[in-house]
Parts: sequence; structure tokens; C-alpha cells
Amino acid sequence: MPIPIHPDFSIFGCKEAHMGKALDNFYKKQSLIYKYILYVFSIALIVFFFPKGGQFKYDFQKGKPWQYENLYAPFDFSIKKTNEEIVLEKQAIKDNQTTYYQFDVDIPKKVKNSVSSSTSAILANTNYTNRIKEQTLARINESIDEVYEFGILTEPVFGERTMLVKNNQAIFLDRPNRLSLLEAKQRIDSSLKFIPDQNIRYKIGLELKRALEPNVTLDEKLTQNALQEELNKISLTLGEVLEGKLIVAKGAVVENDTYKVLSSLKSEYESELWKGKSYYFIVVGYTILVALVLMMLFLFLRKYRTEIYEHNTKVTFIFANILLMVFITTLVVKNYEDYLYVVPLCILPLILKNFFDARLGLFVHVLTILILGFVVPNSFEYIFLQTIAGIVTILTVSELYKRANLFISVGQITVIYIVGYFAFHVIHEGSLEGVEPTNLGIFLLNGMITLFAQPLIYMYERIFGLVSDVSLLELSDTNSKLLKELSNKAPGTFHHSLQVANLAEAAANEIGANSMLVRVGALYHDIGKMANPAYFTENQTTNVNPHDDIPPRESAKIIIDHVIEGIELAQKNNIPDRVIDFLRTHHGTSKVFYFYRKQQELEPEVDEEDFSYPGPIPFSKETAILMMSDAVEAASKSLKSPTYAIIDEFVEKIVKGQMQGGQFLNANITFKEIEAVKKVLKQKLTNIYHLRVEYPE
Repeated sequence: MPIPIHPDFSIFGCKEAHMGKALDNFYKKQSLIYKYILYVFSIALIVFFFPKGGQFKYDFQKGKPWQYENLYAPFDFSIKKTNEEIVLEKQAIKDNQTTYYQFDVDIPKKVKNSVSSSTSAILANTNYTNRIKEQTLARINESIDEVYEFGILTEPVFGERTMLVKNNQAIFLDRPNRLSLLEAKQRIDSSLKFIPDQNIRYKIGLELKRALEPNVTLDEKLTQNALQEELNKISLTLGEVLEGKLIVAKGAVVENDTYKVLSSLKSEYESELWKGKSYYFIVVGYTILVALVLMMLFLFLRKYRTEIYEHNTKVTFIFANILLMVFITTLVVKNYEDYLYVVPLCILPLILKNFFDARLGLFVHVLTILILGFVVPNSFEYIFLQTIAGIVTILTVSELYKRANLFISVGQITVIYIVGYFAFHVIHEGSLEGVEPTNLGIFLLNGMITLFAQPLIYMYERIFGLVSDVSLLELSDTNSKLLKELSNKAPGTFHHSLQVANLAEAAANEIGANSMLVRVGALYHDIGKMANPAYFTENQTTNVNPHDDIPPRESAKIIIDHVIEGIELAQKNNIPDRVIDFLRTHHGTSKVFYFYRKQQELEPEVDEEDFSYPGPIPFSKETAILMMSDAVEAASKSLKSPTYAIIDEFVEKIVKGQMQGGQFLNANITFKEIEAVKKVLKQKLTNIYHLRVEYPE
């Protein structure tokens, strides 16, 4: 009898199944969804960074012919002065500015009162009549008035345009009337010659000079206000161009005056274009262009750098660098346009080459320059110089772990910038006159900032978990903690790892793989053997073999487990994943044949998985090279009396077995490269066994 089913059961079951399927699809495509989000976010951010302005539809340069049809003014606009002209005009005003001084009217009164009392006391002891005493006092007051007519300065005055503010009136203070305290005292001495008695004249003069004090001081506030008022009067334009007026004819050379008019039209055009409905069209245009550029990057990664495309962290790293360069450059364009070349754009290809490869570094650099070409002034010059500098960076930067290489490369990049700048200056001006030393300093500063790539690489390693050649060099130090422990616990394995490292490095150099990476991978690939060193033949110093006392299945497990134990040990010691990949793949999915055969002798039916390494198989040239080098070096210990023929056959047999086992299916290594690796391995083994040509007796 059929079991009754609730009427809603099938509906709920279908809904749950549909929801589960949707979640499965989401998890399967989450990597792709993340890339879509990153793509859209990057486009939005770059367009947001861009300066708010349209693009002038004509490209022009000073000293070059106008390549378009006759250009007439589309609307009325002003001819703007250049920044240099405005700076020179401001400097001229500052050089000829008027300085204002304040006259203190109270000090002369104070001096008169002081001198009057002291002089009266001196005259009281003379036989002068009252009338002569009064006349003497009156003449002394006149002398004081003469000295204080234009005042006495507190400090020397320099400059031609000097005004004295006295009783709220400004009067010109010429040089003869700019009295210092010393000059005022000398003038007082001369004015007292009317007193016949030398002794009395001396006493009165002494009192007068003692009473005198400066009363004219600089009025900084009034002086500054007057200067600012003059600066505010500076016109930012040279004139007006009316609508319909011919600006430049086709084929005419863009001279200095025409260049100013065109630059003013460009500035006005771009600011007008950004207003109103045009704003939205410009945003759409920018969005489409940026989207096309970034789409080219995704297509390049998907077609030629699949391993990077599938690694979202690496894709994010590339986009983060592009966004950083766009942000810094647009920030400088908006606020400090004259210092555009201070931005060290060559750091981008330098870093990308260090973490990935030269072709990707140059491709991303060029795409970034294309994006920035929308917003920088003189975009042709900028794109040309930055592209050449990027190519030089890619061609010269190598082995960044050698500090001298970075300095040499940065020096060459700086020279390229300077030479390019001189070339464009000659094209525009027709001579080397007017070369700005400041621009040369900007290029030198660019080079100095580019040296910051070293600490930046370190920061990126910590943030994104990437590995650079600098870190690989540190890991290759055999005195490091983990390798030191390996040499103590498993000296045979340590020696084997050194030999494999030498073989793998030579093979990597032969086919253009990352030799530093493969060397480090080789040094660490067998660290898992430290858990049970005595179970591996290279560490057995006596004839006692512990495998003789345990079943083959258990022996195979111990041998196979060195991969898992090595991975765990590496992770515990913060070894980068890029190096741990060599531990995972150096045996691929191959079998422990010796113990597999022994188990078959005990039981006919044997589960191969119990005697197979967990994998995965190698997925790069470097991991494939290590697998071949490891197998060849380990098996070479069994050779009794090796000859050229024996070594040749021996290497061919091992690599052929790995290929037949499908170990290199996921590695991007060609048959030609495998042949090159085998050739290197044969040569190195020949050198290791010191084979010599046998000469006849």
C-alpha cells in the first residue's frame, strides 16, 4: 500500500531543492561574481577620481602646425594669462611695493616738556636776561620741531616707495628726511650754535640728545593691506576674443600668442562643457572608455595568465595598484599640475614584474597610462614619456633582492625622463633656452620616490600574502631556523635538498622559469621528513632499516605522510603558500612502488590509493621542474658505476614514467622545455659523478 504524501510536501521539497541549486550555483560562480563587482567598483572609482571637466576636441602643441580646419571662436571668451606671467607680475608689485610708517605725535611733545624743564634749570644759573632765556627756549623748541617734522626712524628704511602717515595723512618720505636717531642728534648739535657760551651749549645739547627718541615705526598691517590691494588689481586676462573671430588657420604654426588663445579656449570649453546636461554625457563617455581599458586587462589575464585570473587576491592586487596610481595622479593634476612627473608611475611595472612577470607588468603599465591620458595636460608627451620609462623599467629591473640593481634601474629611468623632457622642450621652443631647472629637480625627485618600491613590496607581501624575490632570498638562507633544524635532525635529507635545489635552479634558468622560486621550493620540499628521519634511506647511517619491522602498508603511510607533515610544519613556520605548493606537488599522485610491490607479494588485491601520494600534480613550470629534479637526484643514489649512457638512459626512464603517469598535464611546460630540463639534469649528474673521458694508454 502506497504511503500517503502530504499535499504540500512536494511543493516544499521542490522549493528547497531549487534554493539549494541556486546556492550551489552561487558558490560555484562566486569567484566570477567577485570579479564583476571589482570591475564595476574600479570603473566607478576611477571616473569619480577624474577631474570634473570635459575634453577639448583638438590636440595642439606650441611650435607645431595646426592640423585641423580653420578654427573660429565658438563663443566670447577671455585670453588667460599663464601662471608664469601672473607670478612675474606679482613679483614686480612686491619689488615695488609701498611701505607705510606711522608718526607718533606724542613723543615730540614729551621731548619738548622734558627738554624745557632741564634747559630752564641750566639757564637759571646763568646771567642771561629773561628775554634771552625765553628766546633760547623758543629756538630750542624750533630745533626739536625741525628734527621731528618727518620724525625719527626706529630702524633704517630701504626702498624708494615709502610713505609717512602723520595726522591721518600720507606723505612721501624721501631719503633726506629719513632720519635715524644718530642723524637727529647730529642735526640738534648744529642747531645749537646760536648759544655763545660753549659750556652752556654743551650742557643743553647733552640734555637734548638724551631726551630724543624715535617716533616713526613700520605699519605692517597697513603695508600688507596696501600690497594685497595692489595684488587684487592684477587682471588674470590679456584681452577678449569675440565669437566668430578666426583663432588659427589650417597649416599655420601655433606661435606663442596663438597658443595662449587656444589654451584659454580649451580651459573655457572644458569648464562650459561640464555644466548642464553635458555632465551626464561626459560621465558616460569616461565610463565607457575606462570600462574598455579594464576589460582588456581581464581578457589578457583570462587568456594569457590563467593562474592569476583564477586567483582573486592577485587580481585585486593588480587593480589596487592601478587605482592607487590613478588616484595619486589625478590628485596631483587637480592641485599641483606642475608637479605631475613627481608621481612615480614606474613603481607599477617594477612591482608587478617583481611579483608576476615582465609582460604583465608592461601591459598593466600601458593600460594605466591610457586611463591617465584622459586627464593629464599634454597627454601625448605624458603617454610617450611614461611608456618609454615603463619599457626601460621592465628591461632593466631584475633581481631586486640585489640593492644595487634597483639604484641602477632608477638612475636609467631618471635619465630617460630628463632626455625626453629636453627633446620635447627643443621641439616646442626651438632651442634649449628657457629650460626650467625645477623640472629637472622634479624628475630627480621622481627617481628618489621610486626607490620606495622596496618597502612597498614588503608591505604588499604582508597585506596580500604574495612572495617577492626579496623574501625568497631570505628563505633560501640555509641558516634559517627551519633549514637549520632540517640539517640537524635529517642531515641526509638536507644534503639531498641542496642537491635538488642546484639541479632545479639550473634547469629553471635553462627554460626561463623562476629560478629563485624553484630553488627555495627545493630547499623546503622534504622538511616533513623531520618527523621520522630514520625511515628515509638518505638518513640511515647503519644497516638497520626500521621498515623491515613493520608491514609495507604502514611503511608506505610513513613515507607518504611526509608531504602532509611538511605542509603543516611549513604553515606553522609562516612559509608562504607559493613555497608550500612545492611541498604539495613534488610527488604529485605517484605511487610508493617499492612498498606497493611488497604488499602485492602479501596479497594479490591491493588498493592503489593506500600507496599513492595525495597530490595535487604540478601546476607550473617550477613545480614540474622540482618533481623531475627530486626524482632524478633521489634515484641517482642507486647508480653503482654510472657512465654517460647509463645516466642518459636513467634520466629518460624517470621523466618518461612521470609523463606517462600524467604528472605534467596541468603544468604549463612544453615538450621542448622538458627536453631542455632533461639535458640539464644529465649534465649536472655527469658533473656530480666526475665522469672523465677515457684516454688510451
